[in-house]
Amino acid sequence: MSHVRAPRVRGARTRTPASSWEDALVTGNGTTGALAHSTADLVRLTLCHERLFLPVADALPAPATARLLPELRALLLAGRSREAAELIARSAAAEHPGYVRTRWIDPLVPAAVLSFEPGAPVPGDPLRACDFGTGVVSEELPDGTAHRAVASRADGAVAVELSRAAGLDGTLRLAPPGERPPVRVEADATAAPGVLRLCARFPDRPAGAPPAAPTGYTVECALSASGGGVRVVGDGLELRGVERLEAVVRVTVDVPGAGPVRAPDGPPGGGEGGAPVPGGAPALVSDPVPGSAPVPRAAGGPVSASAPTCGGGARGVPASGGASVSESGPVPGGAPVPRDAGAPVSASAPTCGGGAGGVPGPAPASGGAPAPGAAAPAPSGFDRALDRHRPLHGGLMDRFRIDLDGPPAEGASPAHLARLVDAARYTIVSSCGGLPPTLQGVWSGTYDPPWRSGYTFDGNLFSAVAALHATGTPELMTPVFDLLEGVLGDLRENARRLYGCRGVLVPAHASTTGRHQHFGPVWSLTCWTAGAAWAARLYWDHYSHTRDRDFLRERALPFLTEAALFHEDFLTADGFVPSYSPENTPADADGQACVNATMDVAAVRDLCRNLMRAHRVLGLPGGRRWAALAARTPSYRVSPGGELSEWAGPAGPLEQADRHAHRHASHLYPLWYEPDPALAAPRLRAAAAAAVRARLDWWRGEESDEMAFGLVQLGLAAARLGLAERAHAALGMLATRYWRPTLTPTHNRGALFNVDIGGGLPAVVAAVLLGSTEGRADLLPALPPAWTAGRVEGLRGRGGLLVDVLEWERGAAHARLRSVEPRSLVAAFPDGTRRRVDCDPRQAISLRFQTFLHARSRSASKNFS
Repeated sequence: MSHVRAPRVRGARTRTPASSWEDALVTGNGTTGALAHSTADLVRLTLCHERLFLPVADALPAPATARLLPELRALLLAGRSREAAELIARSAAAEHPGYVRTRWIDPLVPAAVLSFEPGAPVPGDPLRACDFGTGVVSEELPDGTAHRAVASRADGAVAVELSRAAGLDGTLRLAPPGERPPVRVEADATAAPGVLRLCARFPDRPAGAPPAAPTGYTVECALSASGGGVRVVGDGLELRGVERLEAVVRVTVDVPGAGPVRAPDGPPGGGEGGAPVPGGAPALVSDPVPGSAPVPRAAGGPVSASAPTCGGGARGVPASGGASVSESGPVPGGAPVPRDAGAPVSASAPTCGGGAGGVPGPAPASGGAPAPGAAAPAPSGFDRALDRHRPLHGGLMDRFRIDLDGPPAEGASPAHLARLVDAARYTIVSSCGGLPPTLQGVWSGTYDPPWRSGYTFDGNLFSAVAALHATGTPELMTPVFDLLEGVLGDLRENARRLYGCRGVLVPAHASTTGRHQHFGPVWSLTCWTAGAAWAARLYWDHYSHTRDRDFLRERALPFLTEAALFHEDFLTADGFVPSYSPENTPADADGQACVNATMDVAAVRDLCRNLMRAHRVLGLPGGRRWAALAARTPSYRVSPGGELSEWAGPAGPLEQADRHAHRHASHLYPLWYEPDPALAAPRLRAAAAAAVRARLDWWRGEESDEMAFGLVQLGLAAARLGLAERAHAALGMLATRYWRPTLTPTHNRGALFNVDIGGGLPAVVAAVLLGSTEGRADLLPALPPAWTAGRVEGLRGRGGLLVDVLEWERGAAHARLRSVEPRSLVAAFPDGTRRRVDCDPRQAISLRFQTFLHARSRSASKNFS
């Protein structure tokens, strides 16, 4: 179609000063991240690692409150919410003094700051840029210093380049973060020709810390300089007249019990759009899944222990005896390397490593060429490192492309919104490694990040990964499953201790442990039991998008079953008691603990449907058992105001009245993925639409400031209901409120570095363009009238649907569909008509239809049948 314009540049460019690390440009390979936040007088690169959680507290077991369940239920059914929450808190504190105050998870913290201080800085604001297609961040200082960095998936390291036509004059250092940590961190920064090294250990690591809590870490920076001279000065390097300085930086986190790490079943990127190849040989963990150098790893095998730690002795980190989590193999400098006899070395500079004199660096910093016998891979040029990295990162980004045209509406132009989709996907692609994105992705610039920047399961994490399937990168979802399966023992213990139930119970917050420890008399989070059922939906969606039956049999079905076992034991004739609707309070209640939150009802009904489908697909008996469980759940309720209620019934004398002035919209869960068939009933469907309008009206006001992903929840529900203008309104607020000039997203309006909508915004955009269930595709179900023309490549839907192209202009639309495996499906169009089509992996089928772009257009997605 003629509207397609020349390819636009995918990236950000700004002269807005970096007043803190939150103003940084970001680059990440999933496991290691870097924050570039330079000023005119200091180049700064903060190095991060996905496993660098500072151990601050013992991993206490969830409190043993199962014995209190009859009393708790009696209180809640009498409408005495606050008393019930206080009873839980008192009992926990009596069991262990660590529960006297609210316990927090171990925080994600930065590893080090690589800095260059020019000798004669020039005032002004640097020009800073990020290329989303390559992951390169660049900064140009007023004095002519140019800085580039990229976290390489190919090399499992951060490649850095500094250059200046007039020569670099100044001091290069690798130092600990500048803040005071909440517990002791003993760090040694050392310098030698060709290497800067920082070794840190955590001497106050609690005796009861979980196995995933690190004992320390190492940052090693291997250097190569062209022109001029470099000499060691204390713990840094003095540069004089250097034309170009190149560095390879690796962060190694020492984790005594990293647990099993599952390798993909086949080469990442194999199959259609990265779907795993069933039955494949042990995969290389670098290509293009979050990454490292190619190291064969057997499925379920331990994390490689080959990366050296800071050696023993007074200054080193003691050997832990466990595995060391590293991006690749040995860090440069892990073996003795001959030192250039002419290189100046400070006799007093401490070194880090084994042996009496430590390990010398892998290459002299004065000549640019590695020393003979240097440990591989030595610095080989930034551009060559980029050439190795580009196809891996770019391949993930290129799976999905979008261009939108039309007039500005809801405060943002369609073209700008398309740019934000790229920015959003970039943050999440860059954050998916061996672990999924935390609240801050793979990045942290402080010892005290908001909410400790772990994994928040009552909303944030699910928003961050919401677009991974729909935008063609399903393999990046597997870290979520690895995280959950790595703490299954904790999740089972939660279910047993809190409620005396079989199965698993996912906590609201987690980092180094899955134990349910974060709760209190106000935030009664132990009453939230929907986490495992919600996570189970991701397992089913992964199968539905990839059609990987081995995954369904070996990973999805076992997790879904354990999630359902809990509710089989937990549900009573009164329904879900206790219950919790994140993080809202009924208007007539005195606490958040409640009865029969709509989210609980919807999540368990969805879980049961998916279990029955899994049994059918795999030809296994026992599916009727889950139909019986679904039949035990309460029905949805319509409030007196006509909205789908957030609570499915009263709690004794309390109506449990709705309170729409709230950031979460958890009661709309039955519309976020595949809609609950119950909402096909006109009365419930109208109630759901009224609930969207009521919550969205609150968001339009000034009071709604925090938690951007609440708009994601509303946008997904609106799209599924065919409410194009409401979905567009949610997108408009997401696009205009929650982005920094660097195009990194925030949690609040312009504040708090956070990646939740990095997945959420593209997910809503995908939902207005494609609705999918098993065997059905709704094309342009909620297309905003302001998007008069557009083209999308790489959408994916449930049932293994592949939308190679979806484009529209002047009311006419065209789609090319394929599927992961041969199948028949129903294509539904905006005018309400449908057509059955046969799809297969190789031959695309073309469909032409009308968009009916006007305010009262009807959408086929309004009919859920």
